[in-house]
Amino acid sequence: MAQTSSTAHNAPAVNIAEQLANLAVGIKASELPRPVWDKSVHHIIDAIGIGFASHHFPFAAPGLAGIEAAAGKGTASVLGCSLQLPARDAAMANAYLMHGLDFDDSHPGSIVHPTVACLPTALALAETRNQTWGELIAAYVAGMETCIRLGLAVKGGFHHTGFHATGLVSHFSAAVVAGKLMGLTAPQIVGAQGIAASTAASVQVFLETGAWTKRLHPGLGASAGITAAHLVQNGFAAPTRPYEGRFGFFETHMQAHIGDVNYDCIVEGLGSDWTLLDTAIKPYPVCHFIHGAAEAALQLHGEVKDVSRIARIVCELPAATLPIVAEPHDAKIVPRSDYEAKFSAQFVVAACLLKGRFGLAELEDDALKDEQTLALARRVSCVEERDSNFPQHFSGAVTVELDSGETLTRRIPVNLGSGERALTRDDIVTKFHGTAGIVMSPERATKVVNALLDATPETSVRKLVDMLRA
Repeated sequence: MAQTSSTAHNAPAVNIAEQLANLAVGIKASELPRPVWDKSVHHIIDAIGIGFASHHFPFAAPGLAGIEAAAGKGTASVLGCSLQLPARDAAMANAYLMHGLDFDDSHPGSIVHPTVACLPTALALAETRNQTWGELIAAYVAGMETCIRLGLAVKGGFHHTGFHATGLVSHFSAAVVAGKLMGLTAPQIVGAQGIAASTAASVQVFLETGAWTKRLHPGLGASAGITAAHLVQNGFAAPTRPYEGRFGFFETHMQAHIGDVNYDCIVEGLGSDWTLLDTAIKPYPVCHFIHGAAEAALQLHGEVKDVSRIARIVCELPAATLPIVAEPHDAKIVPRSDYEAKFSAQFVVAACLLKGRFGLAELEDDALKDEQTLALARRVSCVEERDSNFPQHFSGAVTVELDSGETLTRRIPVNLGSGERALTRDDIVTKFHGTAGIVMSPERATKVVNALLDATPETSVRKLVDMLRA
């Protein structure tokens, strides 16, 4: 017997899923503001380049092999290889590749990686359904607004309760993207979100050992979202208040922090205030929480001529980020894998101070074992940064104390790639050459990026995807 419904604490009067579904149904590529279109294309280019680069690293092959073994044959393409799978499994595979290096974009306020929560679903379905670039962009934008706004509502709260926020919201954004491309009605897209509330679960236990599950989280969301859209299309009875309903998404996932949820920010300004415009493209392939400190260390590199004179290094980080990127200290100073290194403020700051750079090369096995870097990492102490504007920006500071007693400090209030310091189109093209260029020639990289930049709303997605295979 159905139980009487109740509403979560401080929930809005409107149905959140209905508002997001109405947005998705109403979006038309031809009506998107030019900055929204351009921003979408730039972030899609960034994610595709990262997807190519992931093939160079040891996590890619086992993950793809497992997905293929479970999937069987299909017609949807996997980036950078000849593999073709059913759309649901290709979306999982591409999400795994796009998120695998933790080099993909993130939204500072929501603390989610939005493109990987939307693009893999859009790419797989638009290819198999022979849709246009404009249709893909419209669905992508609907998904971006969904996942970003869900993250904004909790102000980083999912991380406090042990969940990986991107993994959670990807189930809902993928359901919205799939519903849009499949031509579902608004009530059906509500139902797809309702089903997604039962599949959204991405725990952060990977932090203990550097396990690969975080890489897989957005792919699981993509697969679940596509499944949800097909279920409601075929008449499946789904919940209609997945977010604010009794035992709904926020109540179960925010737990004791449920009172902190700002439901209104999910629906305010939908279709006019485009939150995706605040999404940041990463200049460094590490957890975004470390970016301010990494940049501070890079600025100090030129001033510290002899690292052997460094007696102590103090890295200041926003308090909420310390459990993720700085603790436990003894484990963080000796990362055992590239993934552990990405989440080690101590290692990243040491490498930046020593080498004056931090790119994909600094995550290779030889770099992780570099004795000089590890010795410097042992001298890094991480403390709470006072007056941080986190999560609006990923700020940070580094102070180097020399054996003479002299101290050198650099503070980064707004991280590179964010807000007024957003990467330019030329920066994004350069990054694409640095990522995709690991596995392809400069000529091919130029051809791919130009095709994506020049695509019109009428361009066939299949035509573009033909260029993205091996």
